[in-house]
Amino acid sequence: MQRTCIDLEYSLRPRIMRFLLSRLDVDTDFSCFHFNVDVDKKWVSISDKTPKEYVSKILTGFDQVINGSSFSSVA
Repeated sequence: MQRTCIDLEYSLRPRIMRFLLSRLDVDTDFSCFHFNVDVDKKWVSISDKTPKEYVSKILTGFDQVINGSSFSSVA
C-alpha cells in the first residue's frame, strides 16, 4: 500500500500543479492548497482546508482535468 501511495503522489503532484498554475498567479501561496485522495476510488477532491477564495477559482474544471470526470470534488 505504501508503494501505491508514493506512486500516486508522484503522478498527481505534477498534474495538480500544472492545473493550479494554469488558473492562478505564479506568486500564489500554493502551500495553502489541500487535497483529499481516495486511493481505493482513485479520486482527488479539494479539501475544505483550502481557502474558499481559492476553491472558487479552481473548482471549475478541476474534476475534469484531475479525475477525468465532471463529478464535483469539493469535500
